[in-house]
Amino acid sequence: MRTYRASSEAGAAGRGCVLTIGNFDGLHRGHQALLRSVVERGRELGARTGVYTFDPHPRRVLDPDRALPRLMCWEQLELGLQDAGIDFLVREPFTTEFSKQSAEDFLTNVVHDCMGPREIFVGRDFHFGRGASGSGDTLTRIGPTLGIRVTVIPQVRVDDQDVSSSGVRALLAEGDVEAAARCLGRPYSIWGDVVMGDQRGRTLGFPTANLDPLNELIPANGVYATTALVFEGDGPGADAHPAVTNVGTRPTFAPGRVLTEAHLLDFEGDLYGRRIELRFYERIRGERRFSGPDELARQIARDADRAREILRAS
Repeated sequence: MRTYRASSEAGAAGRGCVLTIGNFDGLHRGHQALLRSVVERGRELGARTGVYTFDPHPRRVLDPDRALPRLMCWEQLELGLQDAGIDFLVREPFTTEFSKQSAEDFLTNVVHDCMGPREIFVGRDFHFGRGASGSGDTLTRIGPTLGIRVTVIPQVRVDDQDVSSSGVRALLAEGDVEAAARCLGRPYSIWGDVVMGDQRGRTLGFPTANLDPLNELIPANGVYATTALVFEGDGPGADAHPAVTNVGTRPTFAPGRVLTEAHLLDFEGDLYGRRIELRFYERIRGERRFSGPDELARQIARDADRAREILRAS
């Protein structure tokens, strides 16, 4: 998959393509349904498939005080789109000036003139243009006048709720990674580089990989059953190592900033400087303060046993 940093760069790649437009943060089940429709239609037509999105998210420009953390880093999103079968991604720079375009001007001057897609697929809650005045209905009305066939796909529901990125964020903020996984169609995962910590886990008998996350959103503080995949090249390797992960401030010692520390079960090797992916399966317990290192070590051993049980079952 190729990534273009502006619609003006897409050129021939966009001409006659099957395109979808949106933010796609998290690549949840709703996004997946949309991408499947695009890829299937592209195969039927023998056309290239593309995703058009904005960088940064429009809210970060228009209402930064209410900007939400991204579920995915860009590298995750690009790999996910590639795995879905998308041929190219356009990351349109979003600025205040760009936001002033009407819905009609955006469709004509950017989508049609710069890329010229043959067909566009969007979700039911799609909005665009100045003040988010454009919708799927707008696209359906204007698209054919520009020679673009438009399809609006229905909303995907999980647990009797519409699936959305904001809904997934809310679940992760509560530590409910199981419900988040049902919305995502997979465990929530974060990428990060293993950095040097204070090696306190090693002294307790449970050495940890201290993660410097690329993701902006980490699940709520607590202890989780996870798996860790060590990167090979540009992406995670195939081997998923069972792990127990603590997200929190380590209140038993000197509480500080929130850290993400993963103890890989039955693993030997040096991970410093390596990149890993952590997948969250279930929250074992909340964060709590212990009387000292010995009590904490005993609890970590119980957490590790529980993580093994959960991961075997999953």
